[in-house]
Amino acid sequence: MSLAVPVRPRHPGRAIAAAGVTVVVVAACWSADIAWDRLADLPAEVVRYLWLMFSAPDWSKLPEALAQTWISVLMAWVGTVIGIVISVPLAFVAARGFAPAAVRWPLRILFSAIRAVPEIITAIIILSVTGLTPLTGALALAVSSVGTLGKWGYESVEGVDGGPLEAVRAAGGGAWSLVRWGVWPQASGEFLSFWLYRFEINVRASAVLGLIGVGGIGDMLTSYTQYREWPTVGVLLIVVVAVTMSIDAISGAIRRRITEGARVRAVE
Repeated sequence: MSLAVPVRPRHPGRAIAAAGVTVVVVAACWSADIAWDRLADLPAEVVRYLWLMFSAPDWSKLPEALAQTWISVLMAWVGTVIGIVISVPLAFVAARGFAPAAVRWPLRILFSAIRAVPEIITAIIILSVTGLTPLTGALALAVSSVGTLGKWGYESVEGVDGGPLEAVRAAGGGAWSLVRWGVWPQASGEFLSFWLYRFEINVRASAVLGLIGVGGIGDMLTSYTQYREWPTVGVLLIVVVAVTMSIDAISGAIRRRITEGARVRAVE
C-alpha cells in the first residue's frame, strides 16, 4: 500500500502580495524620469570620475579639510550631548510604570514623528531662526537624536528585571529611588551603547547637513564639487571616509567592552 504524498497548502495571499509588489515596482520604474538608455554608460562614468578624483589628489587642501572635518565632528558631538540630556528623562516618562498612559503615548508618538523626519529637513526648518551656522546642524542632530534615543531608552527601561524594582518599592523607595537603584544599574550599559551608536550616526549625518551650507566638511565638499575641482574632492572624500571609519571603529570597540561587561555582571 502506497502512502499519499501530502499536498503542500497553498497561500494565495502571498502570491497576491508578491504580484502587488511587482506591479508597484514596475509602475514606479515606468513613471520615474530615468534615462534608461544612459545606464549602460554608468560604469564608465564612475571610473572616469574616480580617476579624476584620486589619480592626483590635491593634498594642499588637507589642513583645511581636517579643520572642516573637526567642525563636523563637534557638530555631531554637541547634537548628541543635547539629545542625551533631553531624551533620558523623556525615556523614563515614556516607559511603563513611570507615567500614566495619557502621558506615555503622546511621547511615544512624538518620538516616532521625529524619527520620520530626516535631519536635513529639520535643519532647513531650524535655519530660518539660527541661520546657516554649525549651530543649526547641531540642533537638527539633537532633535533627531531625541527621537531615536528616546525610543531605545524607554524600551531598555521596560526590559529590566523587575526583581530589584520590587525590592526598592518594598523598602519604601519613590520614583527617584526606582531609577537610581532599580533601573539605572541594569540599563546604564545599554544607554551608553545607544549614545555611542547615535554619535556614530550623527558624525555621518553632519557631513550630509553640510550640503545645505551649515558648515563642516559637507559644505566644503559641496563647494568644490560645484566648481568641479575633482582633485580636491578626492582629498575631501578620503578624509571623510578615514575619519568616519576611525570613529566607528573606536566607538564600536567601546560598545563591545560595555556589552561584555554587562554580560559578566549579569552572570555574576
